[in-house]
Amino acid sequence: MGNTYTQLYIHFVFAVKYRASLIDETWGERLRQYITSIVQKQEHKLIAINNMPDHLHLFVGLNPNQASSDLIRILKSDSSEWINREGLTRSKFQW
Repeated sequence: MGNTYTQLYIHFVFAVKYRASLIDETWGERLRQYITSIVQKQEHKLIAINNMPDHLHLFVGLNPNQASSDLIRILKSDSSEWINREGLTRSKFQW
């Protein structure tokens, strides 16, 4: 039996709670860098990332050793905590 090769690509889109326009241009790049580091630490390959004021797009080469739902749960919780800890919004930030 030969080797197994898996190639999974997923486009994730997730929005700020209530679609509020809270992602500001002044810190959007820092957010993208932070999320990129999370994806890499989870051993996935980030192919593309972009955000709008009210949502975020990720195109990921998914490692089959982790469920996509687990990756998104980690991304959303860690990034929300980071945004709130850094004080980047006036109110509490939530995805």
